[in-house]
Amino acid sequence: SNLLLGCELTASTKSYTFQVDEEDDSDHILALCVVCLTDGAKDECNVVEVIGRNHENQEIAVPVANLKLSCQPLLSLNNFKLQPPVTFRLAAGSGPVHLSGWHRIRHREDASFEEDDDLSEEDEEELPPIMPAKK
Repeated sequence: SNLLLGCELTASTKSYTFQVDEEDDSDHILALCVVCLTDGAKDECNVVEVIGRNHENQEIAVPVANLKLSCQPLLSLNNFKLQPPVTFRLAAGSGPVHLSGWHRIRHREDASFEEDDDLSEEDEEELPPIMPAKK
């Protein structure tokens, strides 16, 4: 199932952590669609970073967007896939920055997955929690 996800980062709420119940026998994928400045943003650089864990379970922070009202108020991330738990943080600027995306839940006992992911089951286990952006 797909659930719509949205959160806002501001000067007072600089981070948002997305967590899932890891005991529920499901695979969770967070697909980030759009990061955009919203009403009240100043013309300054707003850097949004994603904090997650790599395959060695070390915490890593990756900047995903640098938004500025006058030149780049919105960035489409084209369903940038992340593995929860993950934290979005406003590393620079005061926002407000709105993030929207999808939370995709796949129950492991489902043999078929209606998504058109062409990854085989074995490859899926090897996915690092944070995947590099497609160039």
